[in-house]
Amino acid sequence: MRLLVIGRTGQVARALIDEAAKSGVALVAVGRPDLDLAQPASLVRAIDDARPDVVVNAGAYTAVDKAEAEPESAFAVNATGAGAIAAAAAAAGLPLIHLSTDYVFSGDKMTPYTEDDRPDPQSVYGRSKLQGEGAVALANPAHVILRTAWIHAPQGANFVRTMLRLAGERDAVSVVGDQRGTPTYAPDIAEAIFAVARRLAAPGDRRAWYGVFHMVATGETSWAGFAEAVFAASAARGGPSARVVPITTADYPTPARRPANSRLDASRFNAVFDHVLPSWQSGVERCVQACLGGPVGARTGADALPRPS
Repeated sequence: MRLLVIGRTGQVARALIDEAAKSGVALVAVGRPDLDLAQPASLVRAIDDARPDVVVNAGAYTAVDKAEAEPESAFAVNATGAGAIAAAAAAAGLPLIHLSTDYVFSGDKMTPYTEDDRPDPQSVYGRSKLQGEGAVALANPAHVILRTAWIHAPQGANFVRTMLRLAGERDAVSVVGDQRGTPTYAPDIAEAIFAVARRLAAPGDRRAWYGVFHMVATGETSWAGFAEAVFAASAARGGPSARVVPITTADYPTPARRPANSRLDASRFNAVFDHVLPSWQSGVERCVQACLGGPVGARTGADALPRPS
């Protein structure tokens, strides 16, 4: 199996590259400046050069709050760009795996969202990602759209790294406690994407694998609960820890509205692809372990809420 990954520096893209090296999967990752989503010819050239079995779009505009002030940039990457990638893959006769987000939902539902629930994004970022889903589906029927949430990894700007940095600076950290979701570890996402890609790369009728799926770790928590798990895992390894002070969303206003309920029901994905992601607690343990093995990272400026990736 040979994969072409669009994106090189994001959390999932980096996890895919690392996982491919471990598992022996042939993978080519492309991104800026070599790839310009506004230039379809560069997409065609990337596909021709890589000669993949499956294309994975792991690139996105993820500056959630910044998107409120520059919607054109968000839509150019997350909607127009996603459609261009899907069209180029379709022209080459290739299936596409495309990553999406919990932000396509309003967050007002009281139970986990299923794929049958009506999307109702409340932010520019969420609207751009939903429009991207539509563009992908229209341009390439051979698509698998994977919605995931609360991504974290040992690299990049994310909640785990922010919490560890803050714990080294203060005794207590205020974290939003009235939003719930599922922290999902980027390497676990990478393994799941490979499981999907193997199905798509196999000969035969692959239509049973196409569609929209929710793909997250097992279990759920709040951002405050997430922080507590990070600090517990860190303290057990001799790393920084702090007391968590739960606050409300109203206490920490942001330009973009965050979903109060980011929980995604992954039962359809688990059944169709016979693959279940590990628990979110397991992901946190492994992420903290990896973070403490190296530098925690630079400041992100996010004290109580992370920026989704």
